Amino acid sequence: METSLEIDLASFPSSEPERQYAFIDVLREMISEKRNRLGRDLTMHVETFGCQMNEKDSEKLAGILSQIGYVQTDSEEADLVLYNTCTVRENANTRVYGRVGYLGRLKKQNPDMLILLCGCMMQEEEEVEKVKKTYRFVDIVFGTHNIYMLAELLYKRLTQGKQVIDVRKEADRIVEDLPSLRKYGFKAGVNIMYGCNNFCTYCIVPYVRGRERSRNPIDIVRETKQLVKEGVREVMLLGQNVNSYGKTLEPQVSFAELIRDVAAVPGLLRVRFMTPHPKDISEDLLYEIARNPKICNHIHLPLQSGSTRILKKMNRHYTKEQFIDLTKRIREIVPDAAITTDIIIGFPGETEEDFNDTLDVIKEARFMSAFTFIYSKRHGTPAADMPDQVPEEVSADRMKRLLKTVGSTAEAEAVKLTGQTVPVLCEVYKEETGFMTGRLENNLLCHFPSEASLLGSIVNVRLTECAGFYYLGELV
Repeated sequence: METSLEIDLASFPSSEPERQYAFIDVLREMISEKRNRLGRDLTMHVETFGCQMNEKDSEKLAGILSQIGYVQTDSEEADLVLYNTCTVRENANTRVYGRVGYLGRLKKQNPDMLILLCGCMMQEEEEVEKVKKTYRFVDIVFGTHNIYMLAELLYKRLTQGKQVIDVRKEADRIVEDLPSLRKYGFKAGVNIMYGCNNFCTYCIVPYVRGRERSRNPIDIVRETKQLVKEGVREVMLLGQNVNSYGKTLEPQVSFAELIRDVAAVPGLLRVRFMTPHPKDISEDLLYEIARNPKICNHIHLPLQSGSTRILKKMNRHYTKEQFIDLTKRIREIVPDAAITTDIIIGFPGETEEDFNDTLDVIKEARFMSAFTFIYSKRHGTPAADMPDQVPEEVSADRMKRLLKTVGSTAEAEAVKLTGQTVPVLCEVYKEETGFMTGRLENNLLCHFPSEASLLGSIVNVRLTECAGFYYLGELV
């Protein structure tokens, strides 16, 4: 037991997030006492595995710990280490356990060290049982549905002196308005919805993130206004399938309506979103992008496969032809749209003909870039039990050919901007080189000579050279 501090939990608020702020106040006093006793700050290391939504969750977790009194460090030799896990692929689980084993060795040297595991991987019952059995030195385990309860769970661990496991099967509420320790001061993610109803046969997300739940648009706009007050110039609206935003609200609100309202926030310069589903992207959204200069012209449109037969097995609800027609319609409405994608190679039953269909779509759609993956079995999904699993050597060969096609078509799209002057958000400055790295509307990066004072600004840059997936440029 870390402390003998007595508090009356019955007097704590029952509403959220007020209850968590009460625990933060108590923990701040406890950590302050320990800091005075040790004569040094207590450190924390928060590491994220996975998607942008996990990154956003980790910013909230780090924010809570920071308010409690922990100081951030890049080293895992910290007083508290928290892993926010991903479980999209099984090798992600293996990677986490390898790191947890290393933390166990560190904890032997520092028995007061706290180890926390949360996120998607912890929503799987068998993984929780594995932690209980094999990694008993882990102090706290919680899932995706009660991220907001970190302060309360940490209080339990510090006062009870034993492992705390709190994983909920379903989310009973959406809790925002918590502290956040953002990576960037000038850009931020904003969660607009949680969960997914699509149940693609290769994907574990609906099982660990739950069914779709949308936030109130008033709350989203209010959060955006607060971020702008704090210096944010660009927000990314986050959801597993943003096209489905608002369907659980009464009255319903479309994603096109939401993004219009967010873009109207004074002082906000850019709006992005991630990720739409090809099966139900609306023309209203496309027209909103076309007419509103604040909304970036980048549309990430996951293809996954170009074969209609494989798409049906994936439960994607569109055909090869429908996807190609959609990219054409996007460019009719948004002529300068930069379309990027995700592609899976080697899905069960994929033939050479199916693979060639994927190459056909790449050439037709002219993606600006693509995240490419070789299919790997994900326990708990229908695809894991499908017959005709593709041999690794076949998938590896197809991946080489895929990357060659993606590279050539993407470069042909990117090079079209060479010589143009475009707005660029300054994101990273390297003192040793004097170069700034900035992001274009199309989500590609540009490197150019600059000064550190421009960090967080949107500046005009002439693109002097295209190097495939990034540009070189000069300030104008």
